[in-house]
Amino acid sequence: MLAIFRKEIHQFFSSITGYIAIILFLLANGLLLFVFPDTSLLDYGYANLDPLFNLAPIIYLLLIPAITMRSFADEFKSGTMEILSTKPLSWWQIVNGKFFAGILIVLISLIPTFVYYIAIRKLSAPDTVLDNGGIAGSYIGLFLLGAVFTAIGVWASSLTTNSVVAFLTAIFTCFIFYYGFDSLSKLPAFSGSADYYLQMAGIRFHYTSISRGVIDSRDVVYFLSIIALMLYLTRLSLQRRIWD
Repeated sequence: MLAIFRKEIHQFFSSITGYIAIILFLLANGLLLFVFPDTSLLDYGYANLDPLFNLAPIIYLLLIPAITMRSFADEFKSGTMEILSTKPLSWWQIVNGKFFAGILIVLISLIPTFVYYIAIRKLSAPDTVLDNGGIAGSYIGLFLLGAVFTAIGVWASSLTTNSVVAFLTAIFTCFIFYYGFDSLSKLPAFSGSADYYLQMAGIRFHYTSISRGVIDSRDVVYFLSIIALMLYLTRLSLQRRIWD
């Protein structure tokens, strides 16, 4: 698994694409948080990072599928997947190597955003006390969200040899998990009956819960369950395609 992990990291950062993806993520956050007036922290009136944690999932919705779209699609397209499957590696080692490499890249893109926390701390009034618990919870929630999107992206990449198709499939699936269930719960047909359960089935409900600064075990179990499900589906997809 470690060999797969190192290969993925090296492949991502051996071309300019990897650096551009992370730079664009940070640039988009910087513009939205400090330049554009509708979302600027400077015009927000409160010393917190709520706008960052509201906007970052939308950017991750595009960034993470772009990171993971080549994970297995290129392996099948170039014919190296058949060679990889003959190596002394289990299916779980192959899948987890790809997955953890994607998580590390997401973490690397997340670390520079601590500059925004330092900026808010320096720009706030002298007697202002930041909600550090809420900010820490939001970062944990954002990392778990990125892990779920990574698992979905790896699964989407295992379905096709076309990286663009994998990219679009991952975006659509992430969108359904993040916005779809929440929007579905607001339909009048589900009001007062299944609306709460539909909200709980979506990522946004649990991400918002963790962002309050309270790490509820139910939210963590939800994220880990979705990750485990998507990785299991990835394993099944790889086995089916190799057998075919």
